[in-house]
Amino acid sequence: MTLASPTRIALAGIGKIARDQHIPHIAASPDFELVAAVTGHAAPDGVPGFKTIDEMMAAMPDVQAISICTPPRGRLSLIQQALDHGLDVMIEKPPAATLSEAQAFARAAEQAGKVLFATWHSREAAAVEPARQWLATRNIRRVAVNWKEDVRVWHPGQAWIWEPGIGVFDPGINALSVITRILPCPLLLGAAELRFPSNRDAPIAADLDFTDTAGVPVRVEFDFDQTGPQTWDVDVETDDGHLKLSMGASQMAVDGTPVDVGDEPEYARLYRRFAECLRDRVSDVDLSPFVHVNDAFLLGRRVTVGEFSE
Repeated sequence: MTLASPTRIALAGIGKIARDQHIPHIAASPDFELVAAVTGHAAPDGVPGFKTIDEMMAAMPDVQAISICTPPRGRLSLIQQALDHGLDVMIEKPPAATLSEAQAFARAAEQAGKVLFATWHSREAAAVEPARQWLATRNIRRVAVNWKEDVRVWHPGQAWIWEPGIGVFDPGINALSVITRILPCPLLLGAAELRFPSNRDAPIAADLDFTDTAGVPVRVEFDFDQTGPQTWDVDVETDDGHLKLSMGASQMAVDGTPVDVGDEPEYARLYRRFAECLRDRVSDVDLSPFVHVNDAFLLGRRVTVGEFSE
């Protein structure tokens, strides 16, 4: 069910993810109209650009919502500005630089009576909901996650990706968002190893060992330095078959046989979900994937590896 009329939405942060995903999917959505951009760079074609939310709202007080696609550090002030102007807010993952900051703007949105949607785009991959339903009726024995990609391909020249607390967890949190959705029991981290390049402040690889509250072992391996074919796989062994999610949970197979899950894009689903939140006036803020990242840095044994270079 669509909104009665399209929501006049602005974008904050016009970088690669905004141009590749947000702009085309807003354009395709019947629920939103892109009317402004808050950016220090060039605004999208046909859309006025502003340096700040304050400047935008002074010129365009009829903006109703904002989708924030900036790097995570410093988002609290940006979100607070949006809430102060009465805007509903959608945020790109990861939600913030720290867990306390993310919790703070969740409280701020609640106090302001505005909708906040903290997105996890990989949860909207086509196979996630079918996998959750398939696993709900089975006993899980073990889980293995391999999420390995080349930072040079996906984040070329982006210095923010190496800020403390990010690194390989930028893609890795996508995997955590998937498994926290499809697995029926909460996860508890037991141990972690984080591998830091000698010239960077964030890890390039990580191994995490969880058990869930039912005692099921969950092994998670992240790598930000994988050249050649990229790997985004989740393997789940159950008492009644083997489930495999691949290509970032866009594909699913059971005992090696592919399952048709459709091919609707993740960001189309995200904007449909935001429209539902706006229609029902409810926020959607699940920080559990971010909690697991924080746990990894708390418990993780740090290992220094060779220098990273592009």
